[in-house]
Amino acid sequence: MPSPSPVAPPARLVVLVSGSGTNLQALLDAIGDDPGYGAEIVAVGADRDGTGGVERAERAGIPTFVCKVKDHATRGAWDEALAALVAEHRPDLVVSAGFMKIVGPAFLAAFGGRTVNTHPALLPSFPGAHGVRDALAYGVKVTGCTVHFVDDGVDTGPIIAQGVVEVTEEDTPEGEAALHERIKEVERSLLVEAVGRIARDGHRIEGRKVHLGHVGE
Repeated sequence: MPSPSPVAPPARLVVLVSGSGTNLQALLDAIGDDPGYGAEIVAVGADRDGTGGVERAERAGIPTFVCKVKDHATRGAWDEALAALVAEHRPDLVVSAGFMKIVGPAFLAAFGGRTVNTHPALLPSFPGAHGVRDALAYGVKVTGCTVHFVDDGVDTGPIIAQGVVEVTEEDTPEGEAALHERIKEVERSLLVEAVGRIARDGHRIEGRKVHLGHVGE
């Protein structure tokens, strides 16, 4: 009788946050609700004090750290410090969940190709900090969100998954927040699904194409 296949240990996630941590909470809920999700959050880091995301992590008993740019002589020194703090937790995957800082060469040297980010637009359209506003100003009929790997550009990394959100007649530049909330709902589900698939099944990147599934099959 053949021996049962060994169960792979869960992928180790470090999650980076800058705000309230709703995407972090979605990951926590998915991991808590599904024993087969395939990942565990081993640390949560922030770029500022007093974030809701860090508070959520502390309530869940997850180690946390804060790495502020202003505490370092240069942006490069901050980038190196952030990479070192993340490396202490030996992550398989880093998730930028509303993390509002752009990482640099030292971080990407350590975690390039395995750092996941979200963006509230359908990349490559409308990159940058005002994706929702820019999409509305352009008059698009649909927008959405993108989960992608981080590279050395701004929202330019290989795309993992995308979700579409309809823009209605009621969506005006003055009502940007309402559209953004609808995008965030889709974004949370998309992030949970993408991270889970990468954690369980692995991934490979060929040029700009991301393949999810058992690497080598």
